Amino acid sequence: MNKKLLIIIMIIAAVGISITLLTRQLKTAVNFADRASISKLLNQARVLEAKGSLLEAKLLYQKLVDDFPGSPFVTDWQKKAENINMKLLFSPTITPKSISYLIKPGDTITKIAREYKTTAELIMKSNHISDSLIIPGRKIKVWNSPFSILVDKSQNILLLKSEEEIVKTYLVSTGQNNCTPVGTFKIVNKLANPTWFKAGAIVSPQSPENVLGTRWMGFDLAGYGIHGTTQPQELGKQVTQGCIRLSNPDIEELYSIVPVGAEVTIIE
Repeated sequence: MNKKLLIIIMIIAAVGISITLLTRQLKTAVNFADRASISKLLNQARVLEAKGSLLEAKLLYQKLVDDFPGSPFVTDWQKKAENINMKLLFSPTITPKSISYLIKPGDTITKIAREYKTTAELIMKSNHISDSLIIPGRKIKVWNSPFSILVDKSQNILLLKSEEEIVKTYLVSTGQNNCTPVGTFKIVNKLANPTWFKAGAIVSPQSPENVLGTRWMGFDLAGYGIHGTTQPQELGKQVTQGCIRLSNPDIEELYSIVPVGAEVTIIE
């Protein structure tokens, strides 16, 4: 190798090392800036949450999720945002997706729920009403943004959504051998403490063998729906005959929120 060629190779190597070092320095600077931004937003969110400013705190947690999706803490931030979503949902606090409704003579909770495509249970929970009697002239919170459900079979999760916003993520079981149907369906009926009509037998709601658990939400596809379970240890797996199972506390919560007519989309 001649001397001139050797000098060229050494220059190229030196330039390569310099570029590598510069890249690392820039990455370190960016990471430092990200950490500083994350720390600032996180502290602001925690202060707002402690003060009870839940809507503002939720927006900051969501900003962390959106701005720093590669962070190892993104799941924690999403969970924080979802926990606040549920607190807001079940509180009298008016949010951008709810209204303050003035009760009129002749109104009933069921009538109001039907008009705004929500559930009587959600109206009662949101307003801390213990029975169905309501007083004309009183203002109550009513959710007026449609709910929908997205089920991801590959992850065995169910997303409760309000328009495009994820309200909460639930762990589910889906069909063995990938038999849960994909597509878009509607909830056409809801039953509390359902009887299980299986081939050759009728299983009462009280029976420990009733795999439907405490709630049923049926699709416009006969035989399929979302329900509870007597086998919570199997959640997160593909073990059902095609339906979607949640833990009993989770299905009871979902049941109180999602009305008949809501859309359910199931993807691979």
